[in-house]
Amino acid sequence: MQTDGSTTRPPRSPGAASSTLLYARPGIVVTGERFTVGRNSWPVAEITQLWTTRGPHDRLALRAVAVSAALIGGVGVLLGFTGGLQRLTAAAYLTLGAVGLLPLLLVLIADRWRPPSYELWGRLRGTEVLLFSSDNERQFGQVTRALQRAREGARHGGWAPPAAEAWRPDR
Repeated sequence: MQTDGSTTRPPRSPGAASSTLLYARPGIVVTGERFTVGRNSWPVAEITQLWTTRGPHDRLALRAVAVSAALIGGVGVLLGFTGGLQRLTAAAYLTLGAVGLLPLLLVLIADRWRPPSYELWGRLRGTEVLLFSSDNERQFGQVTRALQRAREGARHGGWAPPAAEAWRPDR
């Protein structure tokens, strides 16, 4: 139990539906009835739609790309107005072309260094809500699948306990 009143474990009750634990990690709990992330908790039955998307790109990387593209464009415009483009050698043109690819290289590096987060959105009572966000693809997939299983269970009348006897063919 944490001191702020939030828990990382689902509430225990004698009913089968609420005790069906589908996913539990610190701060994230998915049961047959509730989806809890941090201090936010939603009833699974009220989540009517789910969709996934990627979050925004890193702001620092976008700024670096914008600044480098502006500087390269400024140098090109400056060379064009001063007549310096006619005096450049072939090696200078190749260098300008390589430097022109710098923003693209920055985008590729930034997406590897700090990729956009994975986001799980849902519709609750007619409102779009960001339910969960993670930069860990594996954890995101596990939480998404657990919530989908919980929604399927809620749609089909809850989680039933397993049958006491195994089926046997007639002989």
